[in-house]
Amino acid sequence: MEELEKKIRERLDLLRGALQNDGGDLEVVAVEGKIVKVRLRGACGCCPHAMATLKGYIQQDLNEAVDPSIEVERVD
Repeated sequence: MEELEKKIRERLDLLRGALQNDGGDLEVVAVEGKIVKVRLRGACGCCPHAMATLKGYIQQDLNEAVDPSIEVERVD
């Protein structure tokens, strides 16, 4: 696993706690360079605010903590 992917996965593991506190979770489906594909589970999977969670919480956090050009995509 390359260094960028390792940092991304470690950061996502930290973020999962907040999602789990709200009855949701995320699964990392793939990391392809700076594209991170995730599947939202539990309460997050059917939440009408899922895209806000992806872009405003997960992607923003990865941009600030790991690399500003990371993109997060939702996979069903």
